[in-house]
Amino acid sequence: MTRIAVAGATGRMGRSLIEASQQVDGITLAAAFDRVGGDSLGRDAGELVGLGKLGVPLQDDPSPAVDSFDVFIDFTVPEATLAHARCCQRYNKRMVIGTTGFTPEQRAELESLSTDMAMVIAPNMSVGVNLCFKLIDLAARIVGEESDIEIIEAHHRYKVDAPSGTALKMGEVAASALGRRLEDCAVYGREGRTGPRDRRTIGFETIRAGDIVGEHTVMFAGLGERVEITHKASSRLTFANGALRAAQWIMNQATGLYDMQDVLDLK
Repeated sequence: MTRIAVAGATGRMGRSLIEASQQVDGITLAAAFDRVGGDSLGRDAGELVGLGKLGVPLQDDPSPAVDSFDVFIDFTVPEATLAHARCCQRYNKRMVIGTTGFTPEQRAELESLSTDMAMVIAPNMSVGVNLCFKLIDLAARIVGEESDIEIIEAHHRYKVDAPSGTALKMGEVAASALGRRLEDCAVYGREGRTGPRDRRTIGFETIRAGDIVGEHTVMFAGLGERVEITHKASSRLTFANGALRAAQWIMNQATGLYDMQDVLDLK
């Protein structure tokens, strides 16, 4: 049995993780956390998602609860995730991180912490999205040099970072397959007289609207034909189930930094 702790339990992903934890064999919800001063502190995690009492009250500090869980799952914000990672490293706990929007410096600190702990970091825990990463790599190698590559992503109005971490990862996969660095060829939106398109760039377009869970399309557009690889998520349980799969997988891994491609044996 893998005992999990859920950060950001009152958020959209936190609630989905709590719900999914009651549906996946081999997983038990051992702890749940909210921000310091949160209105729901002390409330039972099960009540948040309409499941009744689970005997897991919301807390604001993981340190006193470290003996109760094996894997800490975090879909919050970079600053909180880093604080949680330092705590988990100190107490030799494993982590699954779906937080996006890290700066290069923050990402470097997570990589440093992973030398002493087992950690899965992925911008998207969906099995389908990770399959798309493989398809994007294949498409880029076959048609990428003859195509204009554009990435369009859409999320709900509350998402605070753009482009999404998943969109950036898709761009990184395509760029790497073509021997490019994304930071050298990415174009984030266009406005005004931009001139002819530079064939070696990878374009990003971002939509934020309503309650869109997550949609991503990578377009390889040539002259006379185009290939589009699209993933549409209709429920956050897709991401939650992937995170729980990662939590079970990380229990049997040595210290180090992993991603969902490792979890799904797609490398």
